[in-house]
Amino acid sequence: MAKVKTTFYCQNCGAQHARWQGQCTTCKEWNTLVEEVVEKKTVPSWEQTGDGESSLSRKRTQKPQQISQIDATESPRMDTTNAEFNRVLGGGLVPGSVTLLGGEPGIGKSTLLLQLCLNLPFKTLYVSGEESAQQIKMRAERIKKEAENCYILTETKTQNIFRQITENQPQALIIDSIQTLQTDHIESTAGSVSQIRECTSELIKFAKETNTPVILIGHITKDGNIAGPKVLEHMVDTVLQFEGERNHTYRILRALKNRFGSTHEIGIYEMLGHGLREVTNPSELLISQRGTTLSGTAIAATMEGMRPLIIEVQALVSTAVYGTPQRSATGYNLKRLNMILAVLEKRAGFKLGQKDVFLNITGGINVDDPAIDLAVVVAVLSSNFDIEISSQHCFSAEVGLGGEIRPVSRMEQRVNEAEKLGFEKVFIAPSKSAPKNKGIHVHTVSKIEELVKYLFS
Repeated sequence: MAKVKTTFYCQNCGAQHARWQGQCTTCKEWNTLVEEVVEKKTVPSWEQTGDGESSLSRKRTQKPQQISQIDATESPRMDTTNAEFNRVLGGGLVPGSVTLLGGEPGIGKSTLLLQLCLNLPFKTLYVSGEESAQQIKMRAERIKKEAENCYILTETKTQNIFRQITENQPQALIIDSIQTLQTDHIESTAGSVSQIRECTSELIKFAKETNTPVILIGHITKDGNIAGPKVLEHMVDTVLQFEGERNHTYRILRALKNRFGSTHEIGIYEMLGHGLREVTNPSELLISQRGTTLSGTAIAATMEGMRPLIIEVQALVSTAVYGTPQRSATGYNLKRLNMILAVLEKRAGFKLGQKDVFLNITGGINVDDPAIDLAVVVAVLSSNFDIEISSQHCFSAEVGLGGEIRPVSRMEQRVNEAEKLGFEKVFIAPSKSAPKNKGIHVHTVSKIEELVKYLFS
């Protein structure tokens, strides 16, 4: 018998090694090398029929072309009927594209794609390797009753999947999930590095040669990275991340990589009992408590990608009981909070060294936009002085280490969003391109001392 060929793959980065060793020389991780069989079987590929000819692939061989002779017209995108999903993709599904969707367990990845599959106006095949057809049917009944264009297949072997694709000819393919698939070309268990790479390679070849969009669901590790080799993210066209707190109802869909559009767009959903609801105006939901004013609360105008958001910043300042003051931030960078507190103490003279400071961004979202620095300053000082800030005031500016207030980008979009929601005054940094809106008063401040004198004197 022929000797079985094996090699060692790193489960963290996918690097190949000739023999086992304790540490991977590529990613420097320990105990991640696993032996896998790499000898391929003599089985026909997905694109071959009984006579060895391709039934789905193109009949001609590609030849080199001059760049001036290449047709640059974009192919029409396929509308998913989901406005948030279309926004993140850049306008809809691109024919022949491969999209990878990752997220925490239970965050709603399968629900999102099944809901998408039920509403698509064209024939779609939903392949599940994790759930039975009855389980998918129960979820579909909660989302929507019936859909004529949605076909369900419970299968894990790629050869059987491509056989069904040849018979049914779907216009879109959804795989749940890529870690459950296996091919006869590789003699290793499902979810291994070699299986994930080979199955993804077959799906990419199918998508490119048949002009069929493919969406893959990917598991993530405890570090938050997509499970499998890092080359998986390089192979696909688009990488989407579905994130959010399981204790909150809001979910954010953002693009980490997109060959056909911008990576600055986000989609916001609300998890309900009957599925995910698109949130078309998230600002009204994130500041739903505008009727009551409390000390320690300030409204900030931020940007999530290209979309302006109005969020509520809450702060609580109290005397430290145990001697060592506590610093806690939810939805905000704790190091940046410590920097702002140091600026307030050094440049503005506020003694916060012996006080506990707790900061919270309402709605369960994480914000890293420096434009909310001014709102954080106002919320902290409002709680420290126990003075309420008017609910008609909005803040959008960055705070520097010298105590100066600095302008931020896309100021006009932020001010327009605040005006649309009915705010009367917005505080920004002085700049040559400061917007001048008739429906809202734009107040410029250059230092923290000016802001404190205006709000708390």
